[in-house]
Amino acid sequence: MKTLTVALPGREYNIHIQSGLMDRAGEHIRTVCPRARRLAVVTDSNVAPLYFQRVERSLTAAGFAVHGIVVPAGESSKSLEMLGRLYGEMLDFGLSRTDAVVALGGGVVGDLAGFAAATVLRGVDLVQIPTTLLAQVDSSVGGKTAIDLPAGKNLAGAFWQPKLVLMDPNCLNTLSDRIFSDGMAEVIKYGCIRDGEFFRLLNDCGSRAGVMERIEQVLYTCCAIKADIVGTDERESGLRMLLNFGHTIGHAFEVAGNYEKWTHGQAVAVGMLWAARLGAALGVTPESVEDEIAALLTQFELPHHIPCPRDVMERAVCRDKKRGDGGIRVVLLESVGSARTEEMAMADLLARLEVLHERQVKV
Repeated sequence: MKTLTVALPGREYNIHIQSGLMDRAGEHIRTVCPRARRLAVVTDSNVAPLYFQRVERSLTAAGFAVHGIVVPAGESSKSLEMLGRLYGEMLDFGLSRTDAVVALGGGVVGDLAGFAAATVLRGVDLVQIPTTLLAQVDSSVGGKTAIDLPAGKNLAGAFWQPKLVLMDPNCLNTLSDRIFSDGMAEVIKYGCIRDGEFFRLLNDCGSRAGVMERIEQVLYTCCAIKADIVGTDERESGLRMLLNFGHTIGHAFEVAGNYEKWTHGQAVAVGMLWAARLGAALGVTPESVEDEIAALLTQFELPHHIPCPRDVMERAVCRDKKRGDGGIRVVLLESVGSARTEEMAMADLLARLEVLHERQVKV
């Protein structure tokens, strides 16, 4: 079993990575939640038939009373309405402050269940059992929890660190190729911002099968990068912003597809290419970087272009959580494996994006 620690003083937690780990979830959770009697397990309609009973058996064997809450699969479940439903079921179950919430699923479940754990009874313990590649390498680690509002994605949330993250790579075998590729966008992001050697390793893997041959190494590397960044900057005041490479513009593509046509990873993939173009226009990013990223995206069947009206892009950028009073921090690459943030006036960024958008439309 590979283990690494997110080092937050007084709130450290481990990430365990091992095939078959799901069947031993109970014993690991009992170690970090010794006083808990009840566990509310939040999952979705896709994951529940595959894994809920296995996890439930392990939890009951460890002495926990278990209540499963199954939400519809998809981004629409990250809503105020669904959050209210979770509160009601957790309280009817008798959840107390010494009990815990378990998030069993992908990023939507992790975000929704995490926000519920952060706020019900003013906060109860949270355990993440991510079942998608995107959730394993990114959203389950770092404590970001949220729901969507009509005004935009992830606009209501809290930083709420889990007590434990359990990753079973075997879960990835049940993913469709589209959802596996969705997660690969975040994997590629880590190579872009922090580890050029890892980026080259992904090139060598070349395909889903190649990644799965080295999956524990891939998961460990991504989580080690994120754990190091989160341990330094938990609340995204500086360094942690690097993890948003490709996301500022990527969110616009999600909006353009009404959060349904394009996955988060597909949107981030194209967002990374736009960020590389922006960096090149600013004289920060070598022009060859866009081609390097594009070639790797192609290997994992991720798009290079998503149609997006200019006004949709502008609205999404203006609502980005990294914006300040008249400005915004953008994440740019100095090379593959090295990133930095740069403060830009919002008007300047929008003007540059308008130029890039015009070029894209002409192509």
